[in-house]
Formats: sequence, C-alpha cells, structure tokens
Amino acid sequence: MDDTGHATARTDRTSGAAKLALLGHDIRAAVSDIIGGLRLIDQTGLDSTTRLQLERVRAAGEALARLLEQELPMLPGEAATGDALIGNVHLSRLLHDLQMRWQGRAQEKGLGFHLEVAEKVPKVLILDRIALERVLSTLLSNAIRYTDSGAVRFSVDLTSDGALRLVVQDDGPGFSAAALECLFQASGRPDGRGKPGLGLGMHLSKQMVTRLGGDVFVQNLAAGGARVTLVLPSISWSPLGADTGPPGALPDLSRVKILLANGSSTNRLMIGHMLAQMGAEYVLASDGVEAMNWLDREQFDLALLDIEMPTLSGLDVLRSIRSRSGSQGRMLVLAITAYVLRANREAIYAAGADGILAKPVLDIDTFALALQKLLHRQRTDQRPAESDSPLIDTDRFEHLLDIAGPAGGQELLSHLEADLRQVERGLVAGLAAASANEVRAQTHILIALAGAVGATLLQRRAEAMNAAAHLGDLAAVRSDSAATMRYLDHLIHFVASERATRRQSR
Repeated sequence: MDDTGHATARTDRTSGAAKLALLGHDIRAAVSDIIGGLRLIDQTGLDSTTRLQLERVRAAGEALARLLEQELPMLPGEAATGDALIGNVHLSRLLHDLQMRWQGRAQEKGLGFHLEVAEKVPKVLILDRIALERVLSTLLSNAIRYTDSGAVRFSVDLTSDGALRLVVQDDGPGFSAAALECLFQASGRPDGRGKPGLGLGMHLSKQMVTRLGGDVFVQNLAAGGARVTLVLPSISWSPLGADTGPPGALPDLSRVKILLANGSSTNRLMIGHMLAQMGAEYVLASDGVEAMNWLDREQFDLALLDIEMPTLSGLDVLRSIRSRSGSQGRMLVLAITAYVLRANREAIYAAGADGILAKPVLDIDTFALALQKLLHRQRTDQRPAESDSPLIDTDRFEHLLDIAGPAGGQELLSHLEADLRQVERGLVAGLAAASANEVRAQTHILIALAGAVGATLLQRRAEAMNAAAHLGDLAAVRSDSAATMRYLDHLIHFVASERATRRQSR
C-alpha cells in the first residue's frame, strides 16, 4: 500500500472512531431523556399496575445507563476507564430496582414473585454494582423463563460467618443432568430444550461472581424446582469487615484528633460537619502538601486521606506517613476514594492504609460505623509488636534474589507472584465456603512463601489461621482472615512492583 493508501486508511479509522464517539454521545443522551421523562411522570392518580410498570421501565433504564457507562468507553474514540467501577452500593435500593424489573415479568407469566430480606443484612456494599446486578438479573431471568407455574423466590441474608447470601429459588423443572454437567461452560446449554437462549448466561455470571470475589452454587430441590445461591464473603464487599448495620447512636470521638485532607471544599465541609457531630477535634487540609505540613507540626490519632488530591496525592502522603518513626508512623489512616478498583485497593493497602471508604460519603451512620470499627480494631489489637515490624524483610528478599542470579531473578519473581495470587484466590474461596480444609491447604503454602521472602507478619497470621483450621475453629480462622488478606495484598503488590522495576532496569 502506498502513502496515499495509508493516509486513506488512517482517515477511515479516524472517521470511524469519531462516528462511534458521536454514537456513544447520542445513546447516552437518549437514555438520559428516557430516565428523566419517567421521573417527571406524576404517578399520584395511576393504578398500582401502571405504577409497577413505570417503575419497572425506570429500573431497567437506569441499569442500561450504568451498563453504557461501563461498556461505551471500550469503543474507539472514548476515554477508556480500564476496569469495572467499584463504589458504595445501597443494598435496599438495588433490591428494590431488581424487584421492580422482574416482578412485572413474573406477573406477565402468571407467576408469583417474592422478595425476602433478613433484618441484619448490610445497608451498604462496596463492590461493582453493575457486575452484581448482571448476575442477579441473569438468575432471576432464568428462573422466570423456565418456570411455567408457581413462583420465584428471591431471598437475601447473612451466613453464620458474615458472608452475604443471595438465593433465587423457583418452582420450575430444575436442571437436567446434562445441563448440570456443563452449566458454567461457554456452550453450557444442552440440545433439545424448548426454551429460547444460548446458554451463555451462567457462564458469564460465573466469571462475574469470581470477579466479585464470591462463588455460586446450583442445586435441584427434592420437592421440585431449583435453587441458585450466590455467596459473597464480607472481605469482598466491606473493606472494614462484615457490616451488620449502623449502631444506634453516633460514636463519641471527643478524645480523637483527626487530620482531614480532601481536595474538594464541599467534601471537607460535609465530612467536617459529620466529625463535629461526633465530637471530634479535626483540622483541614486542601491538598497533600498542606497535609504534610500539618503532620510536620502536630500529632494526630487518625488521618482521613482523599487519594485523588492535587499537588501531592493521598498515596504519596500515606507512604510518607508509614516511613516515619514513632506514633506518627503508626497513626491510623482511612483512605477515601471515588472508585476502588481491585488494583487500586491493593495499591492503597500496600501503601499502608488501615481501611478504605468509597465516595461519596453522604451517610453519617455508614461513616460513623467505619470510624468506629477502625478505632475499635486499634484498641483491641493484642499484637502490639506487629506495628513495629516491617511487612517485608528486604534484606532476606534481596538475598533470595541474589541466590537466583540476574537471569533467574525475573523468573523467580514471576513464579512467586503467580503462586501468591493463586493462594489469594484459594483463601477467598475457602473463606466463602467456610472450608477449613481449603484454608488449611492454602495457608500451608502461604507459610512457606511468606517465610522464604521475609514477610514475617504475614507468616505469623498464616500460621495462626492454619492452626485454627486444623482444629476446625472457623471463628478463629475468620478473626485472622482480614489481616492475613491485607498483608497478602501488600506482598503481591510488592512482588509485582519489584518485577516491573527490575524489568525496566534491564
């Protein structure tokens, strides 16, 4: 192809990207108009059936808008966001939207639709709402499609170990033996079924559930029908541990001195007002440099750091805090960020954060609960020596790489990172399933890996979990799981950073 041909191809690609970008703009505008128009409808004089259908369309429209915001950036000409967005998800609102969407569909088939929510489920989840909504919509859609009479039941509760359990049960024929054998495969639909569909739903749902950090279980019921259970361990939706709802009264923070560093004047005003209601003494910083100036001048019990600050980021401030000696270096830090991707979460914990709170911080009860748990965890920590111990013994780590030699160092780091990530996945699965055997097997591997590289704190936590798993003491296993996963996240991030640094220096 000559220069003219290359130029024409480039022009065509540019023109195509521009058209796709314009299409994305027009789709967003149309969906926005639909949702806006639905919200302007006065439903006062409407009958209940009409109101239900309007709510159904509204919920579906808002779900479509969220899907577009996630998927349109993948088109040429759009600003890519890289990964799914994770933020605060109000569970009651999500469940209401799902009920509005699928209750109408069930009624069209003459089916009952029942939603049952346990009293002590968490009010707020911190995860990818789009992924969770897509999984639950697939399960509800399948249940309604394959049930010709009876009802579909959707229930939400907490397991004994604090995992969120979402169950979809129907009165249909259940899964055939052939379907169960290939249910989560891409071609997981056996031939000869009379209902429409390609069989991709459960395959994609399994992938999304794995991304959410949970698991899905399918069973046929002896009395007829099927039950599909989605289990999300608390570590996958609550960075500060399982949340069973806000306390009855706000905590007393009158003895707590707080540094609030946030790049938004509105957020500083709102969060400062919440802290004042709890009696806290606090000072404000508008960026990272001002936060460092405060830290140079005064001592604080807790820092609330906005990660996306101008001039100097919250991560840089956090790393500086952890590099200090004495009480300032051990100060509690709660990171506040708009969207927490898994990679972001790993980086924030690796930098030394004690917890993560997703923006926007609008609910004082949720905010108070996060602070209360963080401060309570500090008071009840019976391992004070850990705060003085490095997370990684860099001398031992370097010695290990010296033994491997320049050529073998990269290969060693690659295998180490892969093994650590596999252990992480195994632990998440074992904790979700409350499987002492799985936890014992994974912590056995983790003890050896952590000991080899000098991750002493991680090794201790893994040993404690392993001993508790040997005894079948799941309560003790869970008590060490949050810290173990945090230290493991730190080690994975450290190894990945070392790989990247050494690769660039070659």
